[in-house]
Amino acid sequence: MTSIEQSVEQGTVGMPAGPGATVPAPQTGGVAGLPEIVGGVEDQSVAGLVADAARALADEPTLQQTLDRVVELAVSMVEGCESAGISLVTRGRIESPAVSDPLVARGDALQYELHEGPCLDAVHDHALVESGDIESDARWPLWAPAVARELGVRSMLCVQLYTSENAHGALNMYSTSPDAFGPDDYHLASTFAAVAAAAISAARTEEQLQSAVQTRTLIGQAQGIIMERYSLTAGRAFAVMSRVSQDANIKLVDIARHIVDTRRIPGVGAD
Repeated sequence: MTSIEQSVEQGTVGMPAGPGATVPAPQTGGVAGLPEIVGGVEDQSVAGLVADAARALADEPTLQQTLDRVVELAVSMVEGCESAGISLVTRGRIESPAVSDPLVARGDALQYELHEGPCLDAVHDHALVESGDIESDARWPLWAPAVARELGVRSMLCVQLYTSENAHGALNMYSTSPDAFGPDDYHLASTFAAVAAAAISAARTEEQLQSAVQTRTLIGQAQGIIMERYSLTAGRAFAVMSRVSQDANIKLVDIARHIVDTRRIPGVGAD
C-alpha cells in the first residue's frame, strides 16, 4: 500500500466543506477496472472509494491516461456530477487536457475567454467552489448566463488540484440539474482531488524522467555518428552539435534527432 493509499484509508486526506460556495485555499498545497465503485457513498465509505481510485490511478502508464482516468472517476464517484474536466496551469498557461465530453470543453473554454468562472476561482484562490444556481450567480456576471443559456449548465463543483510549485489546476464537475451537489459531494470530491493531484504529479515526474532518458540516448547516438564520420573525440563531437544548435537557434535534441535520422549535420551538407 502506498503512502497515499494509507492516508486515504486513515481518513487523513481531504477536507469536508459545508454548503456555502467557496472554501479558502490552503497555503500549501462503477468504471472499467474499478468494480468496487458501484453504489455511491451509501455503499462505501469515502475512504474506501478514494482508496480504490488511488489504486486505479496508480495503474495508469502515462500522464494523459492518468488525467483521463481522473475525469472518468469523478463522473463515476461524485453523485451529482454528470460531466467533468481538469484545468491545469503550467508556466502561466491554462488549458483543459482532459474532459469527459464537449459540454465541459466548451464550458471551460468560455471561462478562459471571459477570464471568470468557478474553475478559475478554484485554480487561483479557493480550495472548493460550488454553485447550485449558475444562471443567477452574481460572482460570474459574464460566464454564468452564457454557460446556462448555451449549455444548460445549472450546477458546478470545482476543487483545487495542487500538483507542484509550477503547475496547479482544478477538477471541474458540471451538472444540468439545479442544486446537484451537497455536503457529501463536497467531502468526496475534496478527498478524491487530493489523491488525484498526487497521482498527476507522480505521472508528470515519471514522464519527465522518461523524456530525459530518451533525450540523453538520442544525443549519445548523434554524438557517436559524428565521432565515426569525422574521426572526432566525444568531447569535440558534442561541441560540434552544441555550436550548430546555438548558431541555428534549434534545440540540441532536435539537432541530434536530425543527425540520427539523416546521418548528416544540419547545414554541413552531404559528404
